[in-house]
Amino acid sequence: MRWYRSLYWRIAFGVMAFLVVMLVVQAMLFVWAVSQSGRSLQGQSPGRFAGTVAQDLSGLLEREPGADLAQYVRTQYAQYEHPFFVMMVDGRLITSGSDSFPDPLLKMARARLDRPEGGRMMRPEGDFPFPPGGGPRPEGPRWRPDGPPDEPRPPRGGPPGFRGERFDRPIFANGKLAGVVVVPPQAPFAFLLRRYAPMLALVAVGVLVVGGVLTSATIFGPARRRLRQLEGAARQLGAGDLSARAPARGGDEIAAVASAFNAMADDLAARAAALAASDRMRRQLLADVSHELNTPVTAMRGYLETLTMDDVPLDETTRARYLGIVAAETARLERLIGDLMDLARLEGGGGDLRREPVAVAKLFARVCERHERACAHAGVTMTTSMAPDAEVVNGDAERLEQALQNLAANAIRYAPRGSEVRLGARAVESGVVLSVGDQGPGIPPEHLAHVFDRFYKADTSRPFDREANASASGGSGLGLSIVKAIVERHGGAVTVRSRPGQTVFEVELPTRPTSLPATCS
Repeated sequence: MRWYRSLYWRIAFGVMAFLVVMLVVQAMLFVWAVSQSGRSLQGQSPGRFAGTVAQDLSGLLEREPGADLAQYVRTQYAQYEHPFFVMMVDGRLITSGSDSFPDPLLKMARARLDRPEGGRMMRPEGDFPFPPGGGPRPEGPRWRPDGPPDEPRPPRGGPPGFRGERFDRPIFANGKLAGVVVVPPQAPFAFLLRRYAPMLALVAVGVLVVGGVLTSATIFGPARRRLRQLEGAARQLGAGDLSARAPARGGDEIAAVASAFNAMADDLAARAAALAASDRMRRQLLADVSHELNTPVTAMRGYLETLTMDDVPLDETTRARYLGIVAAETARLERLIGDLMDLARLEGGGGDLRREPVAVAKLFARVCERHERACAHAGVTMTTSMAPDAEVVNGDAERLEQALQNLAANAIRYAPRGSEVRLGARAVESGVVLSVGDQGPGIPPEHLAHVFDRFYKADTSRPFDREANASASGGSGLGLSIVKAIVERHGGAVTVRSRPGQTVFEVELPTRPTSLPATCS
């Protein structure tokens, strides 16, 4: 990015331009106020200053008749910030610094010089050692009128448009009128502007420099550093560092942008973590599915290859047993594929649930009938119990039965011989809880959080005799995952608590009807 496109420079230029405009306006107002107030003379009025200059020039002409008055005036009175001019009898116009004066003042000076000698003009008597800078009038001869004592003095003031004290004084040389000094009551604006311009420019430059430094240090500096930190955090996040965060201290707009950036970074980090977890689960699922499918296929291939070998003599009993194992593994493979498809539909939201009142007693009866032979083979007794207000649940009867069937099969698989598998139902404030418990060895605490994961088996080291259990319904690791998916589709939750000698799975369904349907018994 080019430097002139930077926000800092654009703001800085704007502030500097504003300061320049303000300084120029203040300077112009200052010069105008000085010109209007007439305070450009230090401690004296225009008339007194005119008299001082007139006496000084009169003395100069008497001492040096051929002196260069123009050079003397510009040199001797250069320090004064109030302009004046001297008009000589011969028509010369000598100015102290300003090139232009109002026409009324020039006409007034010419009128003073055009009067005949005597009358209203004044002449000096004696010496008048007035210093060029003015000062108190010394003791000695005074001015007196050169005419009859009864002649009236001219009126005080100046030409039309100028009021107040007279600001013109005559210049005499050797008793004759040589000229007149005129000091305007107000200094011209252009003259004062030229006088004050260097000083005002120096002050303006100083103010701009100091103001620019202070503005950069107090305003732009902190904002620039915080925006740099925000930019660095954004670059880190873009490079893949999901832990990058911007400092969000303060309550201004930069802090709000930093907070929004951090919220976005948190969301991206959470999504990245979820994607990573999903990818791990996908990889694990593929590995588990491959393993679970490969196990029965491998067994089937081995027995089938044995059956087709001509050099291996098999009697009819062995051949029948091998074919039975192949059939059992085929059935197991079908169940595994069916469970995978069922779980995919449930977790993907496929299939509609038929919500209707379902009799809990009917659900328990079908579970008992389904596992009657398995219980007899394992030497386990299955019992049921229901609270009076937990006789009916609301949901899909087929799916709820499937969930209970899986829980019961899991309980029978780990229940010791001579123990009980208990099916129960009780009412809670939010609905009905259906439970399936066994008296098995229990689930280790470190495995409880994972029992509902797909293909997860808490007891992976448990020995398995394939030939002895070929006809049994061996677990695929998907049963509890299917139970969780079914219950969550009903808006409920499934939990497990376990200790040695007791493991209980509880299914909490959030709603229940108040009456039993007539079709249930």
